[in-house]
Amino acid sequence: MLEPMTTDTPARLLTLLSLLQTPREWPGGELAGRLGVSRRTVRRDIDRLRELGYPVQATKGSDGGYRLVAGKAMPPLVLDDEEAVAIAVGLRAGAGHAVEGVEEASVRALAKLEQVLPARLRHRVSTLQAATTPLASGDGASIAPETLTVMASTVAGRERLRFAYRAKDGTASRRLTEPYRLVSTGRRWYLVAYDLDRGDWRTFRVDRVSEPFATGARFAPRELPTGSAAEYLRRSMWGWAESYEFSVTFAAPAEFVAARLPGWLGVPEPLEDGRTCRVRGTSGGAPEWTAVRLAMVGCEFTVEAPEELVRSVEELGGRLSRAAVG
Repeated sequence: MLEPMTTDTPARLLTLLSLLQTPREWPGGELAGRLGVSRRTVRRDIDRLRELGYPVQATKGSDGGYRLVAGKAMPPLVLDDEEAVAIAVGLRAGAGHAVEGVEEASVRALAKLEQVLPARLRHRVSTLQAATTPLASGDGASIAPETLTVMASTVAGRERLRFAYRAKDGTASRRLTEPYRLVSTGRRWYLVAYDLDRGDWRTFRVDRVSEPFATGARFAPRELPTGSAAEYLRRSMWGWAESYEFSVTFAAPAEFVAARLPGWLGVPEPLEDGRTCRVRGTSGGAPEWTAVRLAMVGCEFTVEAPEELVRSVEELGGRLSRAAVG
């Protein structure tokens, strides 16, 4: 059987890969018909995909079948227009409002996707986002997704980053930095970076950043004063005092508490009755701050330790009770 002279092998491989990424088994004859080639060519193309690291499983039979299965590593995905738009919109929504649980990896994924989106799809993503209004909770500030994606790309590429910054008191400045990591606290995003003009490490609230610009200048990463960017952020926000451990029992199921308590404070452990749970965690903030955050869970709770947190909860309760009088 002669095959069409116009067959483009790279384009055909991409089409074949796109078909195989649909969760079903494809008979060899059906793939050959879709691609306009012989079954022998399909078998050769399957071998090429395997050489590229795609785990394609073949089944025996009169027609034979092919299926893409899970492998040891994540192979590149081929997305159609609708899938690419859906993923970009979802990542933008999460990144722009610092939803708890959406970490730096999500922002890196968004940066990679938006880098290769065709102009027509980028316009669709922007139109969809402009037409929707999320119901925000807490005081987390909104962030332009483009700001996060530029920052994520400079972190990943070890590229110096320049941006305009507005401090808490409103003072405006221009910063040239070596970005180290983006850190999400659930309500906000922060950039941990080495400030070249000030010759020291700094943390920047991303919602106060504007005009981010990747300079193209590469740098060798410096060593942080602490073991991780999250720990450096914690200490810069709450001082360099030692953190403390606490234990709290909530009169609610673990699922209820986990949905309302930041994961970095601790993970709820279900107790035997199934209706209560205990959180053993670590906090670097003032006990007064931890008391407020525990109260925001919205159910009865008992602080078991330390004594400083017990006193802070008692003082907070008394203050709120007095405020409600009259």
